Amino acid sequence: MNNFEFYCPTRVFFGRDQQKHVGEIIKGYGFKKVLLHYGGGSIKKIGLYDEVVKSLNDAEIDFVELGGAQPNPILGLVKKGIEICRKENVELVLAVGGGSAIDSGKAIALGAVNDCDPWLFFAKKKEPERALPVGTILTLSATGSETSTSTVITNEELKLKRGFNSELNRPLFSILNPELTFTVSPYQTACGIVDIMMHTAERYLTLKGEAEVTDRIAEAVLKSTIQAGRAALKNPEDYEARATLMWAGSLSHNGLTGLGRDYFMVSHQIEHEISGMFEEVAHGAGLAVVFPAWMKYAYKYNIPRFCQYAVRVWNCEMDYANPENTAIAGIEATESFFKEIGMPTTLGELNITEDSIEEMAEKCTNYGERILPGYIEYGKKEIIDILRLCL
Repeated sequence: MNNFEFYCPTRVFFGRDQQKHVGEIIKGYGFKKVLLHYGGGSIKKIGLYDEVVKSLNDAEIDFVELGGAQPNPILGLVKKGIEICRKENVELVLAVGGGSAIDSGKAIALGAVNDCDPWLFFAKKKEPERALPVGTILTLSATGSETSTSTVITNEELKLKRGFNSELNRPLFSILNPELTFTVSPYQTACGIVDIMMHTAERYLTLKGEAEVTDRIAEAVLKSTIQAGRAALKNPEDYEARATLMWAGSLSHNGLTGLGRDYFMVSHQIEHEISGMFEEVAHGAGLAVVFPAWMKYAYKYNIPRFCQYAVRVWNCEMDYANPENTAIAGIEATESFFKEIGMPTTLGELNITEDSIEEMAEKCTNYGERILPGYIEYGKKEIIDILRLCL
């Protein structure tokens, strides 16, 4: 097991009706002015907006609003939020919604108290000195942003989607009520299932570092997500299934499932170019296309690891005479599950043609300035090869 440091200070309030206490939670921290940040109209349709506003008013918490967070959150809205926070002397950003609203809220919190273009953080050209605290109320089980150190933003002018990781991004508190996900569509539920699995599987299919406890935690998250995903798609109001997905999402991306190992999330980096260039593509759907292709490309570099994944996660039979068969069976099981839950597994299903592959590969390497580490080094050629396997 490799050396590691683990710190996850986010306070989680999990369960029914927890969102009704958000005002008193914020008041308990001593904050008096917040930015209420959310997406489209979904939180108003399900009554969550009214509950949050009532709770803030009852606790005498002053607030200003910024709606409009969208899938693949954009830099333009982040800059608007930064202006509001500075003008209104906001003390905390309260992000209500899925990972997009939370990521946008985190970026606003970074930019509000650092005197520079926030894109510099995502371009890896500057490090923030501090950030406003962030609280979240989660409405979609997917990205794990509610307990993670990451935020991902799309620069709509450059058509670039980039992530920034920092402990400054870790939310102060997060409210997780599975009932708030009952109305999530089957498609978005499936996208979330894929995202949860990929945050875990990309850490699991590791470079090096033996960490049996971490392996077993990751396997539990994966197997529970598969089982609960099927149940939630069959019955959207299955509380236990929705609760499992919600908690699995938080565990998948707070750092726990990668402790003691070296890993790099190659599929995530490649997918960012897909949904960065084609904003209509949901992140989870893009991952469902890229991840099986990456597995087909990479499995020969660590057949034992892919065999362990196949046997422990998908219950494949171990072929000791020809282990490669077992590794391939695990890849096929993953792809079959994605199809089962209604996810695309080819670029064609996303209406993306081969003509876009070279541009996506160039952007993924920052036009030749970066190589993605992994079992091998992934430069432009390797990324093109993987994307062609997605056709």
